[in-house]
Amino acid sequence: MWARVIAGGLALAGLIWLVVEIREDGARSVTTKIERQNNEAASSAHSKRIDYDSCLDAGGLWNFGAGECNGP
Repeated sequence: MWARVIAGGLALAGLIWLVVEIREDGARSVTTKIERQNNEAASSAHSKRIDYDSCLDAGGLWNFGAGECNGP
């Protein structure tokens, strides 16, 4: 009788552990995806900032709608 109770408890503990591991893995993948998107956005913003500064330094006028430099 006690052997069945212990075996059932161990099976339940294993199932709970499996569910927790699956949830943690999903959370890690979502966090990694968000961090990757943030890094890409920061890189893109930095690149546009450099383009904007270069445009102004060259005497041009930045067209925000088109995202490009108009001028010399």
